[in-house]
Amino acid sequence: MTHSHDHDDHDLGFSHDLPRMIGRRKLLSILGGVGLASASGLPALAAQCVALPWETAGPYPADGSNSRDGSVVNALTQEGVIREDLRPSFGEMTAEADGLQLDLELTLVDADGCTPLAGHAIYVWHCDTTGLYSLYDTPEANYLRGVGVADDEGKVKFTTIVPGCYDGRWPHIHFEIFESPEAAVSGAEPVLTAQIALPDDEAAKIYEQDARYSNGTRNLGRITIPSDNVFGDNTDAEIEQQTLAMSGSVSDGYTGTLTIPVDFDAEKSTMAAPPMGGEGGPGGPGGDMPSPPKN
Repeated sequence: MTHSHDHDDHDLGFSHDLPRMIGRRKLLSILGGVGLASASGLPALAAQCVALPWETAGPYPADGSNSRDGSVVNALTQEGVIREDLRPSFGEMTAEADGLQLDLELTLVDADGCTPLAGHAIYVWHCDTTGLYSLYDTPEANYLRGVGVADDEGKVKFTTIVPGCYDGRWPHIHFEIFESPEAAVSGAEPVLTAQIALPDDEAAKIYEQDARYSNGTRNLGRITIPSDNVFGDNTDAEIEQQTLAMSGSVSDGYTGTLTIPVDFDAEKSTMAAPPMGGEGGPGGPGGDMPSPPKN
């Protein structure tokens, strides 16, 4: 995605992106709560509407909750973070992520009635083809991160790549949902922090056939959903709900759809992203992953 801004705009951050990306009038409508959900009716949803469980954000969220080399890492305050294409870096960074294209369509709903969460913001981030995270493993890049704002039907679209599989974790995509874009930029607590699981068959096929995922087949062979430190204690219904529905091919790329039901009364997870080097094992409190293999 190409951005053309005056130099003085580079550090204005999330609040500067908001009216520019979705339009000032629409923003006022969203933030004013003008009955968008009730006006649009129910979206076309899957038969199930099982609330997704809270999961750890892991050590690489770049949401202002931890630091790297003594500096707080926060992509949410960087100009350009509201975007659809997550493959390029944004702001003053220029690196671009390589990988098999994945077009995501996420539908945000209230688990109570499956009504759309219009105007809510979702922050998405995930690793690259070999398990590395931007701003941490690759500090010169901030790709594979971005924020979208749900439309009247609760839908948010992103273009990204299929994430790789690093040792010790099932392949996944992280996300945080906020009540509004302002809540996300102000450091407010998310209404849900969770993860999306990739389906086994599609992941195995991609890692086997696409050489850019050089360690994917090996690492996927060492892990299962039941043995995963994040997904392993979820119910079958929760796993089904949080597993991405993928269609496409290794030659042409994939589309992925998922409905994300939010239980606003659920007990929030106590698992938080620690400072780099903090205690905690892969996927458990204070941790998400060991250092991923570099090959």
